[in-house]
Amino acid sequence: MDGLLGLYLVLIFIALIAFGVPIAISIGVSSIAILAMNMPFEVSVSTAGQKMVNGIDSFSLLAIPLFVLAGNIMNHGGIALRLVRFAYIFVGRIPGAVTHVNVVANMLFGAVSGSAVAAVAAVGKTLLPQAKQNGMDLSFFTAANIASGPTGQIIPPSNGMIVYSVVSGGTSIGALFLAGYIPGILMGLASMIVAAIYFKLHPEWAGKGFTVKFTFKEAMIVIFEAFPSLAMIIVVIGGIIGGLYTATEAACSAVVYAFILSCIYKQINLRVLKEIIKDTIEVSCLVLFLIGASTIMSYVLAYTQLPKIISESILGVTQSPVVILLIMNVILLIVGMFMDLTPALLIFTPIFLPIAVQIGMDPIHFGIMIMFNLCVGITTPPVGAALFVGCSISGQSIEKVTKKLVPFFIAIIIALGLVTFIPELSLTIPRMAGLID
Repeated sequence: MDGLLGLYLVLIFIALIAFGVPIAISIGVSSIAILAMNMPFEVSVSTAGQKMVNGIDSFSLLAIPLFVLAGNIMNHGGIALRLVRFAYIFVGRIPGAVTHVNVVANMLFGAVSGSAVAAVAAVGKTLLPQAKQNGMDLSFFTAANIASGPTGQIIPPSNGMIVYSVVSGGTSIGALFLAGYIPGILMGLASMIVAAIYFKLHPEWAGKGFTVKFTFKEAMIVIFEAFPSLAMIIVVIGGIIGGLYTATEAACSAVVYAFILSCIYKQINLRVLKEIIKDTIEVSCLVLFLIGASTIMSYVLAYTQLPKIISESILGVTQSPVVILLIMNVILLIVGMFMDLTPALLIFTPIFLPIAVQIGMDPIHFGIMIMFNLCVGITTPPVGAALFVGCSISGQSIEKVTKKLVPFFIAIIIALGLVTFIPELSLTIPRMAGLID
């Protein structure tokens, strides 16, 4: 009977999504429907309400709206321009420099804002005039911007990792943050390799030989201007590693630091601040409502024993860790195409984490793997937020850009394979920092 209830849960959820019901509502309604099959309706609604409130009653989750606010302040605070100029120091002499700078700047912006969409928007807007001016292939430029944007979800700080920490039962946020550095950089390098190959094969699109060369004095000035923005990494990650404060307190520090920096850059006024606060409230409410609704579903999943049934089914097919991880990756890549990162994390972590632990996978390593998988979905149709934002900024059609994204997908999936099957890529830095054994 429990297995049948689990099937009903999945069918109701899929049916609601198919009819265009918002995903948070679909999660909540399908979960309450299953509860109502086993208890009076009033009790099922009361139980759902209690679970929802308890699900968001977490000090760790307070970091999410704070990091969202910090990211929004950075997005409007003139920080992207300074990071772009900083990136030119390292890759400004490479053919197709604007595209390579885009990738590096997305990685740097992600390291201070934690938002893929914000990185795609801020860096894309900053570099688009240069790409047009220098004869770049705008569809490929857009594809590179979109493909490298999700590095900001893997390179800390990352709201997704905070969500995973909560839903996985308290996995160390600090360890997750540190574990994301190498995989995030690997995703960015995969995009740069694709760009390098493309400009080697199509030198006519390399921006008419456009490169940027700095004298030593100019480079020092650019580094000096960018350092306050890059110091956000020290403020957030350094404080957590040093034990000075928790992730939530680090997020609060990030807000204060970003606001002061934006005021120094004279990019914040009352009108912009109102927009920032409004956007932060909207995004935070959406994310927290999703978490609350998913807490109800997690309770129902445990009640129906669906994770156990799925675990037994997969382990019944094969005992090979390699095959099991491949199955997980394929499922998560498909899920990421149709579901945003946060609800996918909330739904599939309780299902797949027990299987991963059973085959000997570290929860931190699994967290990076699932994050990497779902970040790919941010760039893919039909619901990839980064895809739509990137195309709207450059004015390129989704169909044209999607074709140019295919080589990036191939390279990033290869990087995903490395992250999946080489645990040390995720675990080395947390282990060196003494956060894991």
